[in-house]
Amino acid sequence: MNFLVCLKQTFDTEEKLVLKNGVISDDGVEFVINPYDEYAVEEAIRLKELHGGEITVLTIGPDRAEQALRSALAMGADKAILVETDDLEEELDEHSISQLIYAVLQEQAITYDLILCGYMAVDGGSAQIGPRLAQLLQIPHVSTITKITLNEKDVTIEKDIEGDVEHIQTKLPLLVTTQQGLNEPRYPTIPGIMKAKRKPLSRFEVEDLPLNEDDFQSKTTQKEVFLPPKKTAGQLLTGSTEEQVASLVEKLYKEAKVL
Repeated sequence: MNFLVCLKQTFDTEEKLVLKNGVISDDGVEFVINPYDEYAVEEAIRLKELHGGEITVLTIGPDRAEQALRSALAMGADKAILVETDDLEEELDEHSISQLIYAVLQEQAITYDLILCGYMAVDGGSAQIGPRLAQLLQIPHVSTITKITLNEKDVTIEKDIEGDVEHIQTKLPLLVTTQQGLNEPRYPTIPGIMKAKRKPLSRFEVEDLPLNEDDFQSKTTQKEVFLPPKKTAGQLLTGSTEEQVASLVEKLYKEAKVL
């Protein structure tokens, strides 16, 4: 069975965001595998241990993203693909990334039974890459899964839905997105880290793919990046209940401008 995991390298969630000239600075920042993507890597490894097969991890990103791929290889993935986008990083959006992944799969004739993606990236939070890729590949897609069971071509899935559980039955090939609660990602071992250095990692430039620039042109434009305003001290309303309500409505209308 062939497993494909699409992952992204993101800031460590413990990092403090610093803006320089309207851009988030990455000076001295620690980068990690996007936490939701770690669940995808771990689940692919667990399924491979049960059913056999091969795991390919793929990312679209700058040269430094090799570190995230090597971490996934150290966890237990078999091979990796990096499409370098150093010169385009600020120009790519969810449409662009999904088109590039699709192009890699077509160009390299990569076979897959199950594609796993993190539910969303913690830096962007759009949760669009998985569904977009499934649409391009014309395969079923199930988001935010908490359990998956394979039985040859049949698949049984559980996912949380507002405090309840939805049970879904479908077939391979399939794309799923993973979230917290699906598993507990393992830490790479020292032997795993040593083996990862020898596992194959293919590199491609965007120019190597069968795409015109118009095919992956961004559909969105980022105009400004800014930090949220600093929190101010709360206000204590006094007087009768009627007076407090009137004061609150006035402040919401004139000061907060939310009414």
